[in-house]
Amino acid sequence: MQNWYQIIPKNTGLSSYIWIIFCLLPFFFIFRSSSLFEIIFGFLMIILFFLSYRLSFISHSRMVYVWVSIEMVISIIMTLLFGYIYFALFLAFFIGNIQRLSGFLTLYIVHLVTTVGAITLVFVMQNEALFPQLPFVIICLIGVILLPFTMYYRIKREQLEDKLEDANEKISQLKVIEERERIARDLHDTLGQKLSLIGLKSDLAGKLIDKNPQAAQGEIHDIRQTARTALKEVREMVSNMRGSKLADELLRVQQILQAAEIEFHAEGSPELSNTPLLVENVLSMCLKEAVTNVVKHSQASVCSIHIEQLPDEVHLQISDDGVGLSEDKNLLKGHGLQGIRERLEFVNGSLELSSEQGTTLTIRVPKVILQSKQEELE
Repeated sequence: MQNWYQIIPKNTGLSSYIWIIFCLLPFFFIFRSSSLFEIIFGFLMIILFFLSYRLSFISHSRMVYVWVSIEMVISIIMTLLFGYIYFALFLAFFIGNIQRLSGFLTLYIVHLVTTVGAITLVFVMQNEALFPQLPFVIICLIGVILLPFTMYYRIKREQLEDKLEDANEKISQLKVIEERERIARDLHDTLGQKLSLIGLKSDLAGKLIDKNPQAAQGEIHDIRQTARTALKEVREMVSNMRGSKLADELLRVQQILQAAEIEFHAEGSPELSNTPLLVENVLSMCLKEAVTNVVKHSQASVCSIHIEQLPDEVHLQISDDGVGLSEDKNLLKGHGLQGIRERLEFVNGSLELSSEQGTTLTIRVPKVILQSKQEELE
């Protein structure tokens, strides 16, 4: 529904200026009357109609049908006395906002029958005020027939789109929860038994260190081997997890920027070498968050992405020519920057922010040194 102070209907396909004319026209028809009583009566009818019209929008009970009935009576009176039929369009718009099917159909049929009946009666009475506006009367009748259904199904479609969006969001959340549970199960199955074994052997080594140092040394050796095996399995599990490749994410952000009509420039190769998938996944998520900030907050016309690979680390720079960021600490924590920092801390990365002539984010992530084969064999 509309706000209580709105008089002009929205999203009807008609210009707001046309609705303003419909609001002013009844005064023109009233002033054409010769009787002072008719003028005063017409003013009262207009005030009562718009008062009932607004009350019908802010009511959430059966009173809606009372206000609509009053509006129909006023519309018929204005048509019969002054030849003004355009209140019927306001009613047609409001009826389209009623989403209860039985109420919608009842009001639609009653409104259509009363409007056609009033117009027919005016022509039978040969009211001269209605003949010059015959083309507009026909347009008004078409609006009374089509406008309620147009508004009704438009609102239905918007509600279904909102429900679909909510459902997709819930599905995404469920997928995240499911993935977290899967990772938790994998970690438990991978580490649980071995950590328990390490704990038991540590207790045993502590008891044997004074009584039998040689046996204690053997237990310590087993602890070292178990720890290395667990570490290897965790690394394999992380490497096998499905992550987002930087090259794929670069293509997605390019499409997002093009859809937002922001010019896109890229330098450097997104194909990272000797970089674990976990690190590349973190870089991809940071790139996605940074570009989202550019689209939502920067008001930029150009966005540039620079990727540089060094022997021991990867540099990712995202810059735009937008409005920049304030130095306010609370603001700098927002816009997803805190999430980027938290992700980078996980892989010992860093974030630098510059806000001169736009905004520039510089991300540095070290390449993880994998365990050597010699260590694995020890």
